[in-house]
Amino acid sequence: MTAVSVHSQESKVRGVGHTNRSLSEEEITEILESFFAEHTLDNQKVLVIVPDGTRTAPIGQMFRFIHKELSGKVAELDFLIALGTHRPMSEEAINNLFGVASGDWRANFQGVRVFNHEWWKPETFIQLGTVSAEEVREISGGTLDEELSVRINRLVVEYDAVIVCGPVFPHEVVGFSGGNKYFYPGVGGPEVIDLSHWLGALITNREVIGKEGITPVRRLIDRAASMIPTKKLCLAMVVAPGADDDEADKSPRLAGLYTGTPEEAWTSAAALSSQVHVRYVERPFRRVLSVMPEHYEDMWTAAKGMYKVEPAVAEGGEVVIYAPHITEFSHAHGEILGEIGYHVRDYFTQQWEGFKHYPGTVLAHSTHLKGAGSYDALSGDERSRVRVTLATGVSEERCAEHNVGYLDPGTVNIAEWRNRENEGILLVPRAGEILYRLRQD
Repeated sequence: MTAVSVHSQESKVRGVGHTNRSLSEEEITEILESFFAEHTLDNQKVLVIVPDGTRTAPIGQMFRFIHKELSGKVAELDFLIALGTHRPMSEEAINNLFGVASGDWRANFQGVRVFNHEWWKPETFIQLGTVSAEEVREISGGTLDEELSVRINRLVVEYDAVIVCGPVFPHEVVGFSGGNKYFYPGVGGPEVIDLSHWLGALITNREVIGKEGITPVRRLIDRAASMIPTKKLCLAMVVAPGADDDEADKSPRLAGLYTGTPEEAWTSAAALSSQVHVRYVERPFRRVLSVMPEHYEDMWTAAKGMYKVEPAVAEGGEVVIYAPHITEFSHAHGEILGEIGYHVRDYFTQQWEGFKHYPGTVLAHSTHLKGAGSYDALSGDERSRVRVTLATGVSEERCAEHNVGYLDPGTVNIAEWRNRENEGILLVPRAGEILYRLRQD
């Protein structure tokens, strides 16, 4: 286990990462000071795009350093929360995300504004262009054939420079998150979000998640991001995985930090993430208990408890998502999920006329939680490779209505799941970020 370092004048990517320890304060400071020294932003309007509270990252630490470096030098310094289609963050949640007490904004960070990405408001967006149907067909390998309208939150084009500041993890839609994904779906229009997520679902989670290099979905969002006229920079973080202990220190620590363009910084961060966030196992598990941290507030986000373990679950196995605090399938898309439920990919593709009018991102979430499987349109027989059972605050009746299993969370004894890997039983105490994969794959 060694350090992974990058320092290239040619590519202008700078950074350091470790597979066996966290970055020191000195390393972080040196990387960031070099970044801001190299990219002069004096007298410019700067917008920093950060993740919401569903992503683990030391945003407070990065916020304070960015403010220290740029305050008094730039014309404006503002932050935009990349919600995608998550629900907006409250003032209290924003304070927690940035590690700032409510009274500190006026006293220590006067003039800094923080915006939620208001994705539900059409006036939020500005049109940048289109990707032709021919190009979409080429990017998707013939899977999709339609013109794509490219819109972005208009704030992105109202500043002189935009800095993406967020973590990189294995991701079910794009391979590895981060980089230009903070534009799409982070602050992008619904067209790119829907098409890119549905493309990822068609390819399937098992084939995409943790795949190194440029996946078709990554190519698509990179193409959309290329239309952004604003100067784009990136601080790509790799967050050290927590200990396999639900009582472990939950404060995020950096294993790696890379700077440069979104494409360049992401490439380096994804290479490190593939080493620190992927755990290979020799045999598949027949049962998995994914214990979801409370920052996953609904099944829309907590479904990562399925995404990250599906590749390592045996045919006919079961994934139990344990999250007693969750009472909703989706705060933003619950009504649509109530109409369509959770199904394997082929359930939708073989009845496409009945489902093509639904948002692609909701269809994708449905198939990703349900996992791989098959559907016979003649018999109506739907088979899932893995059973998904929810041990949450969602009732048994509602689980049945949504076509997922139910387990009373009060009957779950986490201790009974510990140290049973040799029996084919896996406990993931803080699920959602570490990808489990069979070594033979």
